Amino acid sequence: MTAPLHDTGAAETAAVDVAAGVPAKAIEGRSPWRIAWIRLKRDKFALAGGVVVLLLILVAILAPVIVSLLGHPPNEFHEDQIDPLFSTPKGDWGGISSDFLLGVEPTNGRDVFSRIVYGARVSLLVAFLSAVVAVVIGTVFGIVAGFFGGWVDAVISRVMDLLLAFPQLLFIIALVSVVPDSLWGLTGSGVRMGVLIAVIGFFGWPYIGRIVRGQTLSLREREYVEAARSLGAGRGYILFRELLPNLVAPITVYTTLMIPTNVLTEAALSFLGTGVKPPTASWGEMLARAVDHYEADPIFMIIPGLAIFVTVLAFNLFGDGVRDALDPKASR
Repeated sequence: MTAPLHDTGAAETAAVDVAAGVPAKAIEGRSPWRIAWIRLKRDKFALAGGVVVLLLILVAILAPVIVSLLGHPPNEFHEDQIDPLFSTPKGDWGGISSDFLLGVEPTNGRDVFSRIVYGARVSLLVAFLSAVVAVVIGTVFGIVAGFFGGWVDAVISRVMDLLLAFPQLLFIIALVSVVPDSLWGLTGSGVRMGVLIAVIGFFGWPYIGRIVRGQTLSLREREYVEAARSLGAGRGYILFRELLPNLVAPITVYTTLMIPTNVLTEAALSFLGTGVKPPTASWGEMLARAVDHYEADPIFMIIPGLAIFVTVLAFNLFGDGVRDALDPKASR
């Protein structure tokens, strides 16, 4: 008699549990996303970063409510809070008080807290939407290049090399200077934000395109793809049902790491005067104005700089945690 093909230990244990009156525990399967969530929960730094990211998103969404409760309108002047002789805020620490939680701006007395809260809207909106543009374009071209190969791969790869070598910052500065005040149904700062989203996203897609292309080159040789092809599956089925679901993890990881880079890019462009138009609040624009007052009022420079630092750090910590959680070979 041949040995049984399965282990009877689990069945015997279950029988003993039933006989003893203890209900047997059912074996529960876990999906890859649940396993990733379990790994992510073990990373305290990633969870802390995720909490901060969530709070920043809520602050950006609820900016009008928060400002109405805790601050003043972001473009409202308060000359009574400014020393007329030195054009600096009255009081210590940049005019911080119970009425102005983060002080006031030099010269005009605008509420720094309100402008930081509304500035989060600009930074996160530009960062998220430009990341979406880059992910969509990069995923499409990356998966097409990796799956079809040949001259298609060669052409797309050369285009990616060209865009990676292109001076993105100089192009945006030159483009914004010639963009009209009304475009695509938008006016003022809306035009600037639309241009920033389009250009940052367009020049950002080659980075994720290369990652998707490399993953697709590896996945297209897997057994399940060959099995689907041998059963007569078309290219569309293989692309969208076999390859794309297995690319979600690397795309998600790179997106979380792309957003903080976009935040820094938007802040840099606003600092250089090619971001959103004043008086729209922007962290980079606040830093640019603080350069003229950093000796008399250093708090005005520290606060927007700290806002950018915390935002980028939180996204990076969360992105690193997501990468480790989705990578089966990651170890901590």
